[in-house]
Amino acid sequence: MIIRNCAGGLVFCGDMILLIRNDKHEWSFPKGVVPQGSSAKATAISRIAAETGVAANILSPAGKTNYEFYSITRMKPVHNNISWFVMEAAEPETVPDMELGIMESRFVPVEEALDLITYSQDKSLLMTAFQKYKELS
Repeated sequence: MIIRNCAGGLVFCGDMILLIRNDKHEWSFPKGVVPQGSSAKATAISRIAAETGVAANILSPAGKTNYEFYSITRMKPVHNNISWFVMEAAEPETVPDMELGIMESRFVPVEEALDLITYSQDKSLLMTAFQKYKELS
């Protein structure tokens, strides 16, 4: 099994959250693998900028999630450990990077996001992060 450490962000702009839609039509939050020698915080910031063009600042940790899947190309199971951050953007403008497999990125109201998000684990994460965000702002 391949074990990967990843980092991502729940980026808020007012009462809206940044979502991405990948090439499998799954709605989630921007994230990526933490490169060796880098930090989870730096990875979250850079991955959000790369995938969506959004400049975001970290406000606090949001929690951790993990999941497993079978990689057909590697012919092995993969286990992702993801460190999440509550983040904020000044502007709700996004530009998805289709070369990274991001078919769409946009800020949506939190209530709408709960309908769009594919995985229940991400919905729970959003509710926790939104509560933290409201306490911090």
